[in-house]
Amino acid sequence: MTVDSTTRAEDDSAPSGLKKVVAASMAGTVVEWYEFFLYGTAATLVFSKIFFAEGTSELDAILASFVTYAVGFVARPLGGIVFGHFGDKYGRKKLLQFSLVLVGSATFLMGCLPTFNQIGYWAPALLVALRFIQGFAVGGEWGGAVLLVAEHSPNKSRGFWASWPQAGVPGGNLLATVVLLVLTTTLSDAAFLSWGWRVAFWLSAVIVFVGYYIRTKVTDAPIFLEAQKQTEIIKAASYGVFEVVKRYPRGVFTAMGLRFGENVMYYLVVTFSITYLKVEVGTDTSTILWWMLIAHAIHFAVIPQVGRLADRVGRRPVYLVGAVTAATWGFFAFPMMNSGHNVVIMLAIIIGLVFHAFMYATQPAIMAEMFPTRMRYSGVSLGYQVTSIVAGSLAPIIAVKLLDVYGSSVPIAVYLAIAAAITVVAVVFARETKGLSLESIDIADAKSLATEAELSKVGLK
Repeated sequence: MTVDSTTRAEDDSAPSGLKKVVAASMAGTVVEWYEFFLYGTAATLVFSKIFFAEGTSELDAILASFVTYAVGFVARPLGGIVFGHFGDKYGRKKLLQFSLVLVGSATFLMGCLPTFNQIGYWAPALLVALRFIQGFAVGGEWGGAVLLVAEHSPNKSRGFWASWPQAGVPGGNLLATVVLLVLTTTLSDAAFLSWGWRVAFWLSAVIVFVGYYIRTKVTDAPIFLEAQKQTEIIKAASYGVFEVVKRYPRGVFTAMGLRFGENVMYYLVVTFSITYLKVEVGTDTSTILWWMLIAHAIHFAVIPQVGRLADRVGRRPVYLVGAVTAATWGFFAFPMMNSGHNVVIMLAIIIGLVFHAFMYATQPAIMAEMFPTRMRYSGVSLGYQVTSIVAGSLAPIIAVKLLDVYGSSVPIAVYLAIAAAITVVAVVFARETKGLSLESIDIADAKSLATEAELSKVGLK
């Protein structure tokens, strides 16, 4: 894939190590989102049937399953805070390797869990515990993965390069969908529900080994190593969640707003849509997975192109297009699903993910450009992961409840439109950072620290 002519010279002069860094970041992202999406799909197809008591309605069982799904989102901000703190102190690479092992172990153990019929309520309890660990690890993964690339990237093409770890998310989803599709088409429903689904979770061990090995081959960016030295020299310099909220509250809250509508939309498109098609439309599992497979492949291809567009025209206009179009999706997508026509249903999902890409591809660059290096991991992780508690984690739950109460998709569409409107407001208040030098942010931050130190010496602070 080539970059546009305005950045070609700079991209070509970038060390070959940049592509290796992109590969390392994507390898881990693919692994972790393979596992995270696997859980989300299994929540509808499997967990609602084997980990919860019988006798409840199908929607109630799915709702209970999605509550355990939400636990992973609750754990993500904690993971973001912890990994962000130590990632700013010790480096992105070490924490990324640890997160990979942690999420892989939790996912593998999920495949070993006994069912409700075997151990009763211990089954959902253990599922929740492992889901928490999984969410904690994923919470630390995102910030480190995108920053590893963003901090190595040229200023004029940071949007393009930093969007590649984002493409690892549909890449992981694509891989999970392929595995589930193979299992569901080669096994009977009874065999898949009995043991076939476990194979998909056990396969995560193999993928983790591959991702871990690739990540051993990269190093932290020079700008981080320099910031680390400066932090040691200037004792007043600090890092961590409290420091970033104290010094850069606008960046944190803007990042949260940018994340809100995007996160709600994503989980309505890729998670709730499966429930809607299964329960309301009556579509069989294999057909749904085929649609998701094609949609994830297109999502993967579109994300880097949108990242390149953000380098050309700016972060804010691209993000605004995504937020505005996201507000419209629910009003036409669910009627398209109700049509029962395969091509029309698949188009509804694809359009949703294309709209989503306009927000998602731009996130790494615009968020990385909000914070200085010494606290960048904490800043982007906090803004990105805390929002997931009230956005992505609740989106499938709220959607299922709205569908259950009103028996219509219109309230769900309104819910998405409100979430997208919040993101539109955040885009309006965000600063345009296209082409910004990360070094300039660090210099401004260092001057601020020096000024505070001088004021403290003369007793004015």
